[in-house]
Amino acid sequence: MLKNIIIINDFDYIQGGASKVAIQTANMLAKSNHNLNVFFFSAVHSEESTLNEDVKRIYTNQSEAMKDKNKIRGFINGVYNFKAKRELRKLLNSLDKDETVIHVHGWTKALSSSVFDMAFKMKYKVVLTMHDYFTACPNGGFFNYKKNEICTIKPLSCKCITCNCDSRNYLIKLYRIVRQFVQSKIVKLNKKIDDVISISDLSEKVLKETLSKDVSIHRIYNPVELDSNPVKANYRDNKYFLYVGRIAKEKGVDIFCEALTKTNQTGIVVGDGPELKSLKEKYDKIHFLGWKNSDEVKRYMKEAKCLIFPSRWYETMGLTVIEAQQYGIPALVSQNSAAREFIDINNNGRTFSNTQELIQLINDFDKIEFNTTEPTKYTNKDYIENILKAYKR
Repeated sequence: MLKNIIIINDFDYIQGGASKVAIQTANMLAKSNHNLNVFFFSAVHSEESTLNEDVKRIYTNQSEAMKDKNKIRGFINGVYNFKAKRELRKLLNSLDKDETVIHVHGWTKALSSSVFDMAFKMKYKVVLTMHDYFTACPNGGFFNYKKNEICTIKPLSCKCITCNCDSRNYLIKLYRIVRQFVQSKIVKLNKKIDDVISISDLSEKVLKETLSKDVSIHRIYNPVELDSNPVKANYRDNKYFLYVGRIAKEKGVDIFCEALTKTNQTGIVVGDGPELKSLKEKYDKIHFLGWKNSDEVKRYMKEAKCLIFPSRWYETMGLTVIEAQQYGIPALVSQNSAAREFIDINNNGRTFSNTQELIQLINDFDKIEFNTTEPTKYTNKDYIENILKAYKR
């Protein structure tokens, strides 16, 4: 009988997409009527954590490995976090493994693969949500940040080891290689994990060949915070094209800016990131608004004529496309990203392969008829029901 759920994530606060879903999962499970003991095991703690009081928190009180002031300690913890392993052992020793499921979301930034090692050795049931590509790729994205393109090199091959693909420098790449070697060759994560959750066709296709042939793959889309009664906007009356998200090379924000500039259309960028300053200087006709809270983002979505999702990398989901769909706002989506699947499902937009195709779609926008069907399969209720089914299997 299932009694205990342990959610494992590097951070106990919303630091990114994986952390957000991990916290949502813990909170929803704790509020469900299944009488579950929900534990949240993390390394980096914040007083601003949005975990519910019903969730039992265990954290090692450590820094993110790459941001640790003690570089040697940070390197060791990033490769194999012994303290996290010890603290997880204490928790697992207090529980019955036949009544417990461990659900891992994020581990590469602080906890390391040591948490898998401990769980495997103590023969606990483990399920991993594949939010990214860190089970296979050292930099987690199959993306060469120096060339600004998708990487097709075999992970941990000689070519991979010598390739300077990291967004910062080659020393960081070497650190990631060591971390990946320990995870793959010593902990043997890909060989020992029995159950994984994929969140899109694209990410599943990319990762499936790197996992054991006997692995069970459960398809569960991430939950999306949709309004209970969303009011549809008349996108034809709206004036601008919108980008929402992190402003980084792999996100393709420069593609958005170039296309809107060349078509002489109004473009608004909501978000922050390392490329913000350079893009603001280069594209002075694009309106960069910086980071906005969720309510402000929703307002900009409702007032947009179209959302553009120009990701260069194998984006594993793309929640903003679904969020825009609830208001009847169409989306133009990169073929490289899993967000294209939401276009296929709802016919609420078009896809493109390069900047020129995006420019053509923008020029033809007023001639295209879009289906503004609301998304229905990504609710919190659907998510938690599917998660519990996966746990019980």
